[in-house]
Amino acid sequence: MAASICASGLKGGLGTSLSCIGGEDYAMLVKSSTWASSSSVRVASSKPMRLQPMMKNVNEGKGLFAPAVVVTRNIVGKKRFNQLRGKAIALHSQVITEFCKAIGADGKQRQGLIRLAKKNGERLGFLA
Repeated sequence: MAASICASGLKGGLGTSLSCIGGEDYAMLVKSSTWASSSSVRVASSKPMRLQPMMKNVNEGKGLFAPAVVVTRNIVGKKRFNQLRGKAIALHSQVITEFCKAIGADGKQRQGLIRLAKKNGERLGFLA
């Protein structure tokens, strides 16, 4: 093994400093070590891992229409329900777009109306 360990890390015999071992050598040392199990040792990467944001409705299960939405999802199945929901949201966005064209609203106002529709749908329980 071609790992290099800092001389300052050798104190009184067997103690070594793993901070001086770099890159692939460190990974090989960890893999070949008998004391390291795959679940207890993590090799640090150059970039910190970022968690994916959770897209969850804070009003899930609340709202006037939430029980009907949950029952419908259980009857038709989650995959089919999400397809229908996506089509309904797209259709509603098209209606908002056509309304904005009719009254002469710009794109920023249109986006604001779409966001408002989403917030109202969450509060009413359509996105439960």
